[in-house]
Amino acid sequence: MLDELDYEKGSYYIMDKGYVEFSRLHKLHASGAYFVTRTKDNMRFRRMYLHEVDKTAGIKCDQIGMLETHKSLKAYPDKLRRVKYHDEELDKEFVFITNSMELSAMEIALLYKNCWQVELFFKWIKQHLKVKSFWGTTMNAVKTQVYCAIITYCLIVIIAYKLKVDRPIYEILQILNFSLLDKTPVRETLTDRDYKNIKELNYKQLKISWN
Repeated sequence: MLDELDYEKGSYYIMDKGYVEFSRLHKLHASGAYFVTRTKDNMRFRRMYLHEVDKTAGIKCDQIGMLETHKSLKAYPDKLRRVKYHDEELDKEFVFITNSMELSAMEIALLYKNCWQVELFFKWIKQHLKVKSFWGTTMNAVKTQVYCAIITYCLIVIIAYKLKVDRPIYEILQILNFSLLDKTPVRETLTDRDYKNIKELNYKQLKISWN
C-alpha cells in the first residue's frame, strides 16, 4: 500500500516494522513527509551523532547515523535517526527509526505509542457502529458515512443518559432498529417494554414490482 499513497508534505506516517523497506521509506522522505517505524532486529546502523537524553522519561538513546550495509545504504542514502525507548506500562523496549530531526525523542516515542489509539478506534467502530458497507468509496463519502454513524451513536448515548435507561447502548440501538415505524414514545419504548434476547434482524430488502 505504500506505493499507492500520495504522500502529503509535512505529514507523519506511523507504521510497524513489517513495512520497513528502505527504498520505499526513502521515497516517502524525498516527498517531504516524515515516518516513524520500528527497526528490524538485523538492521545495521552506524552512529554518527549522539544526543543527550532524559533516561528517567524512558528514552535510552537518541542517535543520528547512516545505514551500514551496502544494499541498505543504496536504498536509503540519507541520514536516519534511531531512538530507543522503554515503555514502563508494557515493560518493553522499542527501537524506532525516523527521518524527523526536529521532534524530541519523547515525541517520536509518543507518536508511535498513540497510533495504537487509532487501532482501538477502528476496533470500536467495528464493534459499535452499523457500518456494514459503504455507499461510496471516495474519502469524502467514507468520512461522511462514518460521521453519520458516530453522530447517531452519540445521540443514542445522550438519550439513554437523559431518560436514565439501564440498558447497554448496543441493545438500545437494536430496539430502535426494529421500532423505527412504531409511534410509541421513545421513553416508553426503552423503559416500559420488556425486550428479551435482543438479536439483530436480518431482513432482506423487498423489491417493488410495477405491473
